[in-house]
Amino acid sequence: MQSKEKTTPAQARQAAGLLRRAAHPDRAHLGWATGWLILAAALEVVGPLLGKKLIDEHLLPHHLDWTRMGLLLAGVLVTGWAASWIRFLQLVRLSGLAMRSVQRLREWVYGHVLRLPMAFFDRAITGQLVSRVTNDTEAVKTLYIQVLFVILDSTIVLVGTSIAMAWLDWHLMLIVLGLLPAVLGIIWLYQRLSAPAVTRARALRSDINAQMAESIGGMSVLQANNAQHRFGERFKATNDQHYTARVAELRANAFLLRPALDFLNVILLAVVIFSFGRQSMGAVEVGVLYAFISYIARVVEPLIQITMQFSGLQQAVVATARVATLLDEANAPEHGKRSGSGGRPADTPVDHPDAPAVSVRDLSFAYVEGQTVLHHLSLEIPQGAFFGIVGHTGSGKSTLLSLLLRYYPVTQGSIAIHGEPLAGIANERFRNEVGLVPQDPFLLAASARENIDMGRGLPQDAIETAARAAHAHDFIAALEQGYDTPLGEGGSRLSSGQKQLIAIARALAGKPRILLLDEATSRIDSQTEQIVQQAVVGLRGKVTVIAIAHRLSTIRDADRIVVLNHGRISEAGSHEELMRIEGGLYQRLYLLQQLAV
Repeated sequence: MQSKEKTTPAQARQAAGLLRRAAHPDRAHLGWATGWLILAAALEVVGPLLGKKLIDEHLLPHHLDWTRMGLLLAGVLVTGWAASWIRFLQLVRLSGLAMRSVQRLREWVYGHVLRLPMAFFDRAITGQLVSRVTNDTEAVKTLYIQVLFVILDSTIVLVGTSIAMAWLDWHLMLIVLGLLPAVLGIIWLYQRLSAPAVTRARALRSDINAQMAESIGGMSVLQANNAQHRFGERFKATNDQHYTARVAELRANAFLLRPALDFLNVILLAVVIFSFGRQSMGAVEVGVLYAFISYIARVVEPLIQITMQFSGLQQAVVATARVATLLDEANAPEHGKRSGSGGRPADTPVDHPDAPAVSVRDLSFAYVEGQTVLHHLSLEIPQGAFFGIVGHTGSGKSTLLSLLLRYYPVTQGSIAIHGEPLAGIANERFRNEVGLVPQDPFLLAASARENIDMGRGLPQDAIETAARAAHAHDFIAALEQGYDTPLGEGGSRLSSGQKQLIAIARALAGKPRILLLDEATSRIDSQTEQIVQQAVVGLRGKVTVIAIAHRLSTIRDADRIVVLNHGRISEAGSHEELMRIEGGLYQRLYLLQQLAV
């Protein structure tokens, strides 16, 4: 996919604000760096003045006072060395500031991504998000070290040199500064030519990362469909576009940066020497010419350096704007700042012993306006009950689960958990009370213990208790290192059924009051399905279980089964009750699955 992203002035202002915020804790370092750079620029200005004094007062009149000449020469050397040393120290200081700013930005971006609502990930591309956290934040370091340091240093040197030239001979200073419009014209032309190429190259780099992540993540499907060549060609096309954009940027750099400005430097030097020649006969001292020739390099070189940094500046602005845009994505809804009444903190549980575990009333929902997925659903699930939700593909099962998990805000109707409105519960407490076993269990490339614990710091006995409840303890204990056995990337060392049991143990380790199963047995064998069924049945009365099921055998023993059809509840009852409905949807689904077996 070719990106059309461009940086607008508003995004540039947004990026500048983000950079200021990232560097704010180190603003004192930036202030000190600026002060020391002013001192370094002053020392560089002093060097040619000392050289002028040495030439005009000692060398030309043959007034060879070796002591004063030695002091002047030493002054030239010392000021030059001191200026270079100060610049080195401030570059190190700015490098530290840059790395700390990048560290903060990465933490902000990663933390922000973790809080984004699931609706964002419906349209997000993993590779591009990774590029935001890695490549784009790294460009900020380039901004501080290469761009900010050079532009700040060069600007200070330029101002100091101009003042020194005006003090020596303001006529020659005006001649030198007269060529500045030509330099500014080159800078303007460079921006016009390079900015689109820089923006396009960085956007295409994100596309390259996205395609790489997508291909590696789906390698088995890609090879099974013999799609290697087609995906290779698609990647080559994107890579060629990135190469073309980079070449366009490099051509602008090669023609308009060093060569053009070096040519202006030669012109400027020739004009100054010519002007000096016309004012000979002592009107202009040779020392002044020496100082001006030295200052010309200090005028043109900063301009060359500033112009050369515009490439990095463009990239950094584009990258930072992209990071700022991501940070401006709306967070997950701020649930539970206050509960519905009385100003009670939302993370304080309220005891409603008679309230149902889940209460859904007149719930309707649409991902896209005008395309309603759920229509006026109402149901109540008692505490400790085992409820099953079934239906054809597209009936709204997964949408109802997503709303129960608060992945999307409820826009019409209401959902309450243990008598409290869903939107009024603090997020941390909600996630502790509601556990999920997904259809595709996500396992870390870590040990069984870490996969069950998930960073909660649970004791070993709590982890083992959860594993036993999920019927996972026996196979975990049989591994070579038991609970400390690495499971491989994505749990590659385990079967599909074992992964699912680990996912159930993980959910139970958090001691949820409500456990949601999203087609947890759709991809496992019949023997493992029976183990999962035993684990679920064993939770009856202790945990409220809501199972979205494709295999109806999984929820056959449920207290109540709700059948969805096109976003509406068409039937509800126990397995026996639903099977007595002649021609009913549940009966047809069950009989079809029995025939398939």
